[in-house]
Amino acid sequence: MKISGFSFVRNGYKLYYPVAESIRSILSIVDEFVVAVGKGDPDDKTREIIAAIGDPKIKIIDTVWEEKYFKKGIINAIQTDIAKNACSGDWLFYLQADEVVHEKYLPVIQQRCAELLDDRRVEGLLFRYKHFWGDYNHYHKSHGWYPYEIRIIRNDPHIHSWQSAQSFRYFEYYDNPRQEDGTRKLRVAKVDAEIYHYGWVRPPHLMQNKSRALDSVHWGKRKAEEYYRKAPKEFDYGPLNRLAEFKETHPAVMQERIKQMDWQHKLQLSGKPNPHRAPHKHERLKYRLITFLERKIFKHPLGGFRNYELLKDV
Repeated sequence: MKISGFSFVRNGYKLYYPVAESIRSILSIVDEFVVAVGKGDPDDKTREIIAAIGDPKIKIIDTVWEEKYFKKGIINAIQTDIAKNACSGDWLFYLQADEVVHEKYLPVIQQRCAELLDDRRVEGLLFRYKHFWGDYNHYHKSHGWYPYEIRIIRNDPHIHSWQSAQSFRYFEYYDNPRQEDGTRKLRVAKVDAEIYHYGWVRPPHLMQNKSRALDSVHWGKRKAEEYYRKAPKEFDYGPLNRLAEFKETHPAVMQERIKQMDWQHKLQLSGKPNPHRAPHKHERLKYRLITFLERKIFKHPLGGFRNYELLKDV
């Protein structure tokens, strides 16, 4: 059995993505790690940081992001597929540049891949998620933050990155992966492991820069630049006591980055949200009510994005 890791990134260094930590977190269980590195700004060092990991398993593909695909996140899916298509493993382990795996899960993941290798019904593995917010001590349990997602897929040319690269789908016509029709959800099995998502943990000014970059590839560069010209220079995380408190350990590869955290004084730990900004999703009454029902009454998610078919007998 061979496992390939893959990812994509652009301007990861200057936008505070833990991309090196992400790659390193699964290097011990993959036979190769392919990463598509987009040409970034002159002051970005992402490629050098990845190369400095110094592991022969890592294969860098240099890419250029075409602005015509800066809409609805299509460029993210294209870059994901570039890395995916260069993988040679039986299973392909996808991590975005802000996703890290705790070392305690690696044997479980490896074992699950081995036991399902010959079960062709299984097209992917479904992971639980922890979405950290503001700092390394708080994470989301609120409705609207996906609790599960596909992060391991079979090496099948029909499987492509879906929409803004959050997930994957099976394309009947694999030579045209950007079409909207002719697709179906992947049939997946659960793996008893979590992805730690650090996409919303960075200094407030860099969080705002990251939001601008994300919105650029979803709205288009011109619209995003116009919006952020009038926006505050720093992101407002809001009161953190509205989130769950994290009391476990972070992955070993994250320890040095966590020690470097220096924006605690800019965070709001309690009180009311700033009334002069649009409320975050988890602050809105509708989502707070749904979250209460999910956690206290029904004990499972209600609705939400579910881009997979879960096989319950595996």
